[in-house]
Amino acid sequence: MTHSMTTRLRRAAAAHRRGVPVTLSLYIARQFMLSVIAMIMALSGLVSLFDFIDLLRRVATRPNVPTSLVSKIALFHIPYFIIMILPFGVLLGGIICFWRLTRSSELIVARASGISAWQFLAAPLACALMIGAFATAGLSPLSSAMYRRAELLDETYLRTGGGPLMLNGGALWVRQMDSVSGEHGVAILHARDVHQIDGVLHIDNVSVFRIDDHDHLVLRIESPHGLLANHAWQLAEASSIMPNHLPVRIGDYTLPTNLTLRRVEQSFASPETMSVWTLPGFIRLLERSGFSSIRQRLHFQTLLALPILAGTMALVSAGFSMRPTRRGGVARMIGSGVAAGFALFTVSKVAAQFGESGALPPVLAAWAPTGAGLCLAVALLLHLEDG
Repeated sequence: MTHSMTTRLRRAAAAHRRGVPVTLSLYIARQFMLSVIAMIMALSGLVSLFDFIDLLRRVATRPNVPTSLVSKIALFHIPYFIIMILPFGVLLGGIICFWRLTRSSELIVARASGISAWQFLAAPLACALMIGAFATAGLSPLSSAMYRRAELLDETYLRTGGGPLMLNGGALWVRQMDSVSGEHGVAILHARDVHQIDGVLHIDNVSVFRIDDHDHLVLRIESPHGLLANHAWQLAEASSIMPNHLPVRIGDYTLPTNLTLRRVEQSFASPETMSVWTLPGFIRLLERSGFSSIRQRLHFQTLLALPILAGTMALVSAGFSMRPTRRGGVARMIGSGVAAGFALFTVSKVAAQFGESGALPPVLAAWAPTGAGLCLAVALLLHLEDG
């Protein structure tokens, strides 16, 4: 009987020991989530306010544009701002959360009971990863749709550029595999003037170069005008020019393509108008059509890295704010954490510029800030745990 009672007591004690970390983890996770969400909302609201003021400044010279339109554009920008501000919101929210737990001695008591910093941070790290994953998988489609709508309203009422095609100087270059038309080689289309009329893409002064697998020019087509319709470039009054031959009038000429007007416009639009789910297929289409896909690939990798970056920011916030108050220097540590966040943000923007210019591969440009922040966080926590 005594042995059985001892066994039951040991089991109860073991269950109790297992239950304490779970309860503590849920408590820490709740505090962390509340702080992070509040900080993300506050920062997004602040950025949206400045965006609204900037839109009001732009609309001041357009008396025919109502203020309600400015409010609508600013509202459509909010999901995009949330995604952009999310890593910094996790950092500041985590710093506030861990600083409060340290000031109230809850963290000190938890660590005195034998819970290491790594066990303590498991729940906040999981929360940060879930927030980043939700932003990438769930909020990204909503953000892209609303940002696309905002850009359309902006181009229609606030800009005079005439749309994304006119921003490219009115010219168009398309490179596509001739396998689209059942042949081998490459077809390169160059239109010197591009304009859209009633939802149809019209092209003028068109040249089509058909090149074989050995990079030899096989045929050249010249046409004064044409259009994109029914998944084909339809050229009128075309002339065919073969190497060492005189031009021959062939009339109408059709070049099949996978492009549509929407896809051509998207190729010139900002990558933020596409979600993480549509980017891979669109990147493949751009590469087959000869358009540059660097910006799209960089944006795709940035969205993929967002959950890891959010988790990294949670670890960085812990490393800078879990210092016991009796040691002093807490304000300096928290200030250093904020400065580190700004430094990582600056590094990410600089890396993005290098990625867009082609100096860095998009994968490296998107993941380098995350890797640098993770190394910093691990070093801080190792110093905190062992020091």
